[in-house]
Amino acid sequence: MRNEYVKESLENHLFFGRIMKEHSLFLMAGFPSKNSDYIKKAEWFMKQFEQLLREAVSMAEGRIRKCVMESDEIVTNFTLGAEKQTGFLTGVDIDSSITKAEKALTCGREENVSCEMMQAVKNLNRRAINLISGLIELKEKILKEVSACRLFTFNYPLLIEHILREAKMYRFIISQLENKGMVSDCDMYKTETFWNRIMMEHALFIRGLLDPTEGELICTADDFYVEYCELLKEAKKRECQATEAGISASREVTEKYQQFKTAGTKGILECKIQGLILPLLADHVLREANHYLRLLDGTCNTCES
Repeated sequence: MRNEYVKESLENHLFFGRIMKEHSLFLMAGFPSKNSDYIKKAEWFMKQFEQLLREAVSMAEGRIRKCVMESDEIVTNFTLGAEKQTGFLTGVDIDSSITKAEKALTCGREENVSCEMMQAVKNLNRRAINLISGLIELKEKILKEVSACRLFTFNYPLLIEHILREAKMYRFIISQLENKGMVSDCDMYKTETFWNRIMMEHALFIRGLLDPTEGELICTADDFYVEYCELLKEAKKRECQATEAGISASREVTEKYQQFKTAGTKGILECKIQGLILPLLADHVLREANHYLRLLDGTCNTCES
């Protein structure tokens, strides 16, 4: 139980902690200079999540599972380049030393977890819950102000709702770990519908942020939107039950989508795709697809002896 608690806590921080710091960056980059107060608040959260991620990385060496390391959900081969280009384009100072440290992590084998490590992870989880809750409040306030036409941002209202859902999922997972010592994975239906909705919304954002001249890519994004809509409709017919056929269909679509996102990220980094998509946003949505594929696979082991 101790091993699972530590591994799942650190793995989720490595994935979601990075997602949250990037959400904060995207919020920062989306505000006009008039909204300096919101820019400062988003920057504060970005720095706080960088610190949280930095600590999680230092604890994670030799303790996370091989499948998580190999899934490319923590970092991809594009992440460092995406951070460099995004920092140049936005002027935001991104600490890429964290990314380098993550790329150097090695997976772990089963071993006894010390009381000191348990307490360190517990402290990290409690801090994370408070930090996530604060970011959720900020996102909710931004969404409320944008919806009432009292605040402008270059981020779609749907995108703000989207990143709000992801923050709530992160908080739910860490809260489960603190309350039960583990994440309940018995309800694959909820996992499937949550991530299919996230993938569907990615398609909406991608098509909306591509330059109008990128007709072929826009049509492909539209096709993925339709496919995920169908998966969500089929899921409703299953009366809240996950099935092998449903999971297989989700995996098939997501594997194709992952290939599309990989090509898109490469194209954006090489300046071959025109649009309003920050390089780090392209890498961000790719990592989320990688994470979802690992969840759909359903098997995850420690390093072989």
